[in-house]
Amino acid sequence: MASAISTPPAAVARAASSSTPESPISSFKLPPSRVASSSAMASSEPLLRENPGRFVLFPIQHTKVWDMYKKAEASFWTAEEVDLAHDHKDWASLSGDEQFFIKHILAFFAASDGIVNENLAMNFANEVQIPEARCFYGFQIAIENIHSEVYSLLIDTYVKDKDEKASLFRAIETVPCVSKKAEWALRWTNSETASFAERIVAFAAVEGIFFSGSFCAIFWMKKRGLMPGLCFSNELISRDEGLHCDFACLMYSMLQEKLAPGAVQDIIVAAVECEKEFVTEALPVELIGMNSKLMQEYIEFVADRLLVSLGVPKVWGTSNPFEWMELISMDGKTNFFEKRVGEYSKSGVGATGDDRTFAGDTDDVDF
Repeated sequence: MASAISTPPAAVARAASSSTPESPISSFKLPPSRVASSSAMASSEPLLRENPGRFVLFPIQHTKVWDMYKKAEASFWTAEEVDLAHDHKDWASLSGDEQFFIKHILAFFAASDGIVNENLAMNFANEVQIPEARCFYGFQIAIENIHSEVYSLLIDTYVKDKDEKASLFRAIETVPCVSKKAEWALRWTNSETASFAERIVAFAAVEGIFFSGSFCAIFWMKKRGLMPGLCFSNELISRDEGLHCDFACLMYSMLQEKLAPGAVQDIIVAAVECEKEFVTEALPVELIGMNSKLMQEYIEFVADRLLVSLGVPKVWGTSNPFEWMELISMDGKTNFFEKRVGEYSKSGVGATGDDRTFAGDTDDVDF
């Protein structure tokens, strides 16, 4: 015999005092989304508008957003996959300038991932109301944590002096050139002083431009056949950040009220100037034998490509001065230090039903 489901006393009292009993389900009110309800854009932007269906994922309403989440999920990796055992010999063979450059690049990376994550957790993941995007942001937070772990491990492995190591871990406070880039990014985390559209463009710039010169410099080390662990982690992380930048562009494309093209260009130009100063003056790439003028052209090329992805005309019209970057970086081709490739994906993730079918001895089994 099935046991009866007891009714809470408060519900009984409410029903007794009303001539028309009220359904507990029909009377349930969704709590307002904390950030979306206070956003000036929320009422006009579908991405930000209060969404009572935000707690349930299916049915998928935004296929492009979901596909990008599945692509991120398929590319998951961990810090344990990066082998630093062979980097020690190469590190000892580097000049003092080369070591200085790499240490401060890593210090910026270690700090920047924390800024990106704080913005995601405090702002974007709360403001955006579609569950598919929240899936991506949740996964991005996880992978940024892995990036941060790897950069910290690299600093911990290469830098033996405790005081120097502590200074690098606190680079936002102790290294002026890192502080300047961090301050630029942090100014765009304030939802009270910048619109969502401005902030999504700014963080596309952080992940698409602020990392570009540093990624390129490390790939230059790879081109020289040095530092296999550092270079392999750089390949994986640059691939992830490229996807994060693409996702920011996708989110921007879904906004109904976009910025004027000139406003987008202003944000990107400011980011480019900051990055140029970082890699040509504050931490000049000449330290590792690269050409500063060509590096500036490369940053302009990357920025133009980002502008096009944001639906805005190019500013510089600069061609890529580093053709080798297309071969060993952005396309994520086979890594010549490792047996696996930096563009690998988790087996089966993102596959269709047909893709997941295999033939057995007697019958085909479709998962």
